[in-house]
Amino acid sequence: MPAWTASDIPDQSGRTAVVTGANSGLGYVTARELARRGARVVLACRSEERGSAAVARLRTEVPDAHAEFGRLDLGDLASVRKFGTAYEGTRLDLLINNAGVMALPHRRTADGFETQFGVNHLGHFALTGLLLPCLLRTPGARVVTVSSGLHALADIDLGDLNSERRYRRWVAYARSKTANLLFVHELARRLAASGSGLVAAAAHPGYASTNLHGAGARMEGRKAVERLMELGNRIIAQSAESGALPTLYAATAPGVRPDWFTGPGGLGLRGAPGPSWRAKWTRDDVAGERLWAASQDLTGVRYDALTSPAG
Repeated sequence: MPAWTASDIPDQSGRTAVVTGANSGLGYVTARELARRGARVVLACRSEERGSAAVARLRTEVPDAHAEFGRLDLGDLASVRKFGTAYEGTRLDLLINNAGVMALPHRRTADGFETQFGVNHLGHFALTGLLLPCLLRTPGARVVTVSSGLHALADIDLGDLNSERRYRRWVAYARSKTANLLFVHELARRLAASGSGLVAAAAHPGYASTNLHGAGARMEGRKAVERLMELGNRIIAQSAESGALPTLYAATAPGVRPDWFTGPGGLGLRGAPGPSWRAKWTRDDVAGERLWAASQDLTGVRYDALTSPAG
């Protein structure tokens, strides 16, 4: 069977997608390919300058694209609320929770959360909850959250979500990516219990060449580490175009089921999209429920339209 590629994306005419972190890398490619197939795409980005430049670039590459910029800072819940409440549209077919940070020095969000947990998980948890009414009333809608194969480095620590006791950047990153998968798992369970047809799925890009890998080193001026990351991008990584394929597959391919985790084949680093291995703790119902409750308390965003699987 031929490998799935961007040319296999079904027609998206009449559909609307919101893609977070779409000014560069995987998010930009995801937004561009959805627009190429006819979707109206909102590029939800923190920087208006970079987001607007990405929209202009996309319209150059896809002249008939319906693309627009939306300001969204996932590290600031006030910004997330503003985006969610101001969203204009009678429908939302695709929410792509793509934006993220990786292995940063210890920082805090505007709301005081450890940055990787706050941006990668809590920001997207809040955004999805705020956009949920629109998603629920759109037939065939999907929410795709981008995790990472590196989630396997660490389970979530429900007693120390903000890494207060000890901060290790790669462990904190892995925990935030485990949180992504637990969120998708619990969201899928709650959607099923509510009888909703909305599909919540996850994806990961393998090792893709983006500016994410060296961001932490750049922030600290660690030139040697930054050069090592750049070398890995050139020698080992696949392109952003290839890295975006698992997300695009999860968002558009027929037959994608709730709680699926799509990634590159083979060793999970590169290749055509397909089912991906995930750690067993990412399907732990109890951990999913506890993380869900904590996330609601921390963000103040509640999913009142959904039924708890426990009744």
